[in-house]
Amino acid sequence: MLISDLHNRMRALVHERIEAGELTGTELAKRTGFQQAHISNFLNQRRGLSIEAMDRILEVMRWNVHDLLPAEDCELRPASGGDADFDSIPMVKSSALLQSEFSSSEVIEFLRFKKSFLRRIRMEMANQRKNWQRFVLIKTEKDSGEAMRPRLLPGATLLVDRHYNSLRSYRRQDQNLYVVRTGETYKVRYLELQGHQLTLRPENQKYALGYVEIEKGRTFADYVVGRVAHISIET
Repeated sequence: MLISDLHNRMRALVHERIEAGELTGTELAKRTGFQQAHISNFLNQRRGLSIEAMDRILEVMRWNVHDLLPAEDCELRPASGGDADFDSIPMVKSSALLQSEFSSSEVIEFLRFKKSFLRRIRMEMANQRKNWQRFVLIKTEKDSGEAMRPRLLPGATLLVDRHYNSLRSYRRQDQNLYVVRTGETYKVRYLELQGHQLTLRPENQKYALGYVEIEKGRTFADYVVGRVAHISIET
């Protein structure tokens, strides 16, 4: 993959947020510390960005390098045929997210992801899940989409790694995004462990913190479905 491909993908993602009314070029310049002309030139394809500048935008937007991968690595279309380079990942109903495997009635559809992409994702289990189907897909519900703006939008497709339910940061100085069980529902939030309580932290400051009390005999990992490893937003 060329640096120009990464530039194009980042440019497209920023434009998606601008068109959705979640961001402006001026706001992005202010948050990253760049001159507005610098951002404008990038968005209008008049210049590229240094690696350091790309890192700053990734940090501000709470994205990671997986979000810049080309579309052919993550084909969000129904799986068909037997292409040896791709795995079919199930999109499942939320009621099944903490089950080790799924019945046909709990699978909505299968979407294709390149095996080489999935192999690059590092796992870290806080409890034993080796016999669990590792990757699943879910659609972001309205509550989570709104609470995590601009990192998420309602309806975004999330690739969830259920073999990563540790609270250790996947990348230094970056917060992991998790799917977590709260009662009978599931939310997408940043997580912190405080005593016998999980704190659910939103990106959107208009949303309040949430809390999950850990029941006696359980650990925080019993409530964590997994880490969000990739986000796809359709436009």
